[in-house]
Amino acid sequence: MVVTSTATVESNYDRKSELMAIDRSKAGIKGLVDAGLAKLPRVFVHDHLNLEVKSGPPNANIEIPVIDLGGVNSDSSRRAEIINEIRNACQKWGFFQAVNHGIPVTTLEEIINGIRRFHEQDPEAKEALYSREESKKVTFNTKIDMSQALTAYWRDTLTCVMAPQPPAPEELPSACREIMLDYTNNVMNLGLTLFELISEALGLNPNCLKDIGCAEGLYVMGHYYPACPEPELTMGTGIHTDSGFLTVLLQDQTGGLQVLHDNQWIDVTPIPGALIINLGDLLQLITNDKFISVYHRVLAKNVGPRISIASFFRTYIQPENALRMYGPIKELLSEENPPLYKETNVVDYFKFKHVKGVEGTSALAHFKL
Repeated sequence: MVVTSTATVESNYDRKSELMAIDRSKAGIKGLVDAGLAKLPRVFVHDHLNLEVKSGPPNANIEIPVIDLGGVNSDSSRRAEIINEIRNACQKWGFFQAVNHGIPVTTLEEIINGIRRFHEQDPEAKEALYSREESKKVTFNTKIDMSQALTAYWRDTLTCVMAPQPPAPEELPSACREIMLDYTNNVMNLGLTLFELISEALGLNPNCLKDIGCAEGLYVMGHYYPACPEPELTMGTGIHTDSGFLTVLLQDQTGGLQVLHDNQWIDVTPIPGALIINLGDLLQLITNDKFISVYHRVLAKNVGPRISIASFFRTYIQPENALRMYGPIKELLSEENPPLYKETNVVDYFKFKHVKGVEGTSALAHFKL
């Protein structure tokens, strides 16, 4: 595969062809790095982003909330405190870090190691899974935007659709099969608890969000960000909000995740054993803006690899799910708080966001009344 470096200037440079060449190689970003890449191919250079502004003015007092979930199911007074903390975090940040969440540290370490093992296999072992077909439950690919921006990101991803209908165990890569099943079972259980707490934080029945299907679907993405030769020119993951209801993110200790808060990019400092929880667009929609889904991004770094596992609670995007409509929850509405959004289904929502959406712009505005 031939890639064009930033040092090469071609008047007839064909961005789409270069993206397709990277895709056809099926080797991912790691394949480029292993081949000795020293300069960034032009498809990775994000000219439209103001990348030199990495974050806002340093302020040691600004960091995303950390919530201790210890005692949530055994101490009613502590549970009330946790619900209040979650309410504040969901209203002001859309993000928080959870500690004492019940998933063993050994399980967290093993899933990070399993994702690393998968991505660091010989290319031939990953090629068979390389695909962009959404109908497949297990795929591997490089993050490429083939729509409007024609941009590649410095990230390889293993995606597994683990609920409501998980793949057969033999469909999962042997490098991380057992730990993927164990970890996602733990995350599903944690998700049920989180949806109960968020429901109560909204003043609703604890089962409200579960009953409308928020906890049914789970997409798990195991990201691998190799060390980048020119990190100031690109992004690991561009500016975006998450599409679904809720995301549970495990990151290693490398760092690089940033959240936009009060017009500043705030570093999400890794805490050993913690999980990052953030709300998605559909949760903001059904809560009628009471809780928020916020922009975040991942910087490329000259150290690595950075490994993270993002577990998205979102409905499976298949035609049969076009019948389930989501709009602002009626119990949250009143004459003083009329609905801000029209009803939509997940198929239409995801189609708009991922086909017509533009990086750094919210798809929610399209569904406003």
